[in-house]
Amino acid sequence: MKKLLSVAGAALLTVLAAVFAFGQPAHAAAGFSVAGGKLYDANGTEFVMRGVNHAHTWYPQQTSSFANIKALGANTVRVVLASGDRWTKNSAADVANVISLCRANRLICVLEVHDTTGYGEQSGAITLDRAVDYWLSIAGALQGQEKYVIVNIGNEPYGNQGYGTWATDTANAIKRLRSGGLTHTIMVDAPNWGQDWSFTMRDNAGSVFAADPQKNTVFSIHMYGVFDTAAEITDYLGRFRAAGLPIVVGEFGFNHSDGNPDEDTILAYSQANGIGYLGWSWSGNGGGVEYLDMVTNFDPNQLTSWGQRIFNGANGIRATAREASVFAGASPSPTTSPTTSPSPTTSPTGGPTPPSGCTASYTIVNSWQGGFQGEVRVTAGAAAINGWTTKWTFANGQTVSQSWNATVSNSGSAYTARNVDYNGRLGAGASTSFGFIGSWNGSNAVPAVTCTAS
Repeated sequence: MKKLLSVAGAALLTVLAAVFAFGQPAHAAAGFSVAGGKLYDANGTEFVMRGVNHAHTWYPQQTSSFANIKALGANTVRVVLASGDRWTKNSAADVANVISLCRANRLICVLEVHDTTGYGEQSGAITLDRAVDYWLSIAGALQGQEKYVIVNIGNEPYGNQGYGTWATDTANAIKRLRSGGLTHTIMVDAPNWGQDWSFTMRDNAGSVFAADPQKNTVFSIHMYGVFDTAAEITDYLGRFRAAGLPIVVGEFGFNHSDGNPDEDTILAYSQANGIGYLGWSWSGNGGGVEYLDMVTNFDPNQLTSWGQRIFNGANGIRATAREASVFAGASPSPTTSPTTSPSPTTSPTGGPTPPSGCTASYTIVNSWQGGFQGEVRVTAGAAAINGWTTKWTFANGQTVSQSWNATVSNSGSAYTARNVDYNGRLGAGASTSFGFIGSWNGSNAVPAVTCTAS
């Protein structure tokens, strides 16, 4: 996965030089955008990443991981890709399939090239410029996906040697991507194996941000042993917030060979300050850091202690993730069933008037042998509601094993799902959704769903 270092005794340098106090975007963008140190989706809605890293390039057969990661509540997945220099190249077709898997599971895709890891210290590592060559070679798979994809130029692009050119090299890489026609939000990793103990990224982030013609760059810090105290975490992240520059914790763990990161502070401070985080990693770790697996053998039913902490613990993914609003308008699949809510009445103008209360629709988002991912979308009627309850009955023996964004219970084949505290209040015509993982055997018919408002 990576090589990390112990905390260096470098003195704190000056605060970030530039402050970019841009306001929230005034209208929808083609894709993600940055303003005032925050990330906004294409609808102009603030988006805070809550997700995990997935080593796709080494485990390309594990395509069910996307649905499983979503099932545990994530809104983002950072996907490991390879340029072909150190590991087998992920083709444009493969990347397009990864994006489709993210979209099908309503996940934002952060795509990263891993071959840059530890350049200057790690044998075989490539430059950021070489990583840009890769991105431009698969540009056709990326263009048109700006609403769903963030391009992370290169993972941990310098080790502990030669990192003094990080700012210049990163700025040049961003400008090449823009000249090559990529308009996506760009994410850039820190040097020093991602941990920036030298504060090279921290103290040059302003100039790198300014080098982006679109001012649409996000900075990523990786927090392992260097960040083993609350003071180090809050100081580093706080300086970016104070400077109005966007920062995410692109990788972190609960333990590491170079020290014991303070994951509780990482999670709590990120949640309190609207900072995204992406834990390392879903499954498949080796080289002595197998303890960083969140699930055992890619099985979502075998959460490790780290998996339990990041998904189900305080300030964890399940409690804090909010799905990107760009998925709210997604067209339902042919496996959608309308509710049996009351029929609309007629308004004085002769057109239909939405019913009061709420309606719900059921969609099979993804299906595989013996299992499936389902979603129910709840929509308020002509008046605002303060809560909702949906009900359905499975006809073919299906069962639900995991759910998110709702409290789901059952009596035999009859299921009831109620809102949780953050998604019960809906304005007139507004929608929310919840999802679940289920099992099936033989057939998987779509049931009718009723909705009752409170």
